[in-house]
Amino acid sequence: MSKILKEITIIAGQYKNKEGTQKNRYQRIGSIIETKNGEMLKLDQMPLIDGGWNGWAYINDPRQDDAPKSRNDDDMPF
Repeated sequence: MSKILKEITIIAGQYKNKEGTQKNRYQRIGSIIETKNGEMLKLDQMPLIDGGWNGWAYINDPRQDDAPKSRNDDDMPF
């Protein structure tokens, strides 16, 4: 099983919040994973953005909901 080390995100657009402040909208396009052969980059999608993608992406720690979940044998239902 591969472990997600980092996630790759881009700025996919902008929006205004309730206060009217301009904010960036981010989109995850892939991840860096640990495999038996070392770290690998997995792109899940290529960004299609109005005006074109500039090629820059952020490398961030995985969000909590993407982090691998450990399972204890005591949690098994049988």
